[in-house]
Amino acid sequence: MKKIKKIKIKLNGKPIFLPTGTSVYKVIKKNKLQTNKIAIEINKEIINKKKINRIFLKNDDRIEIVHFIGGG
Repeated sequence: MKKIKKIKIKLNGKPIFLPTGTSVYKVIKKNKLQTNKIAIEINKEIINKKKINRIFLKNDDRIEIVHFIGGG
């Protein structure tokens, strides 16, 4: 049986474990988020959402995802 290697990241301050080679896109889809309503920061750098399927997470990455909320 082959063991899947995992990485540990922090998502909005909470530690989570993901398989090695997980993209930001997979994290967004797994959490059922809509890319047009969020901003994504990795290691204190805002990323271009057009590139999320090409950005792969590494051990100890810190991701912050914020939602836009309308009001009036």
